[in-house]
Amino acid sequence: MSAIPISWYLVLSAILFGLGVVAFVFKRNIITIFMSIELMLNAVNLAFVAFARARGALDGLVFVFFVIVVAAAEAAVGLAIVIMLAQHRESLNVERVNLLKL
Repeated sequence: MSAIPISWYLVLSAILFGLGVVAFVFKRNIITIFMSIELMLNAVNLAFVAFARARGALDGLVFVFFVIVVAAAEAAVGLAIVIMLAQHRESLNVERVNLLKL
């Protein structure tokens, strides 16, 4: 049984990260921006796991655990802010939401 080379995982990770960057730069909806940030974090996780498997070490998996914890905290705090903005500003467009004052 042949193994998939690490370069394929890294290419997939780079493509996913690039798609996340493009969505982050060009989209104006806050939810889409959060989804693109999550896509970039998952691309980094894929690269960490690929390197950890290639080296046979657990270092990359420990980093993946911390990235998942940070992503969960970012999602919780970010979605709370988005819900508050949606209730008070009635818009999720980044260009219309320029202040966090209520």
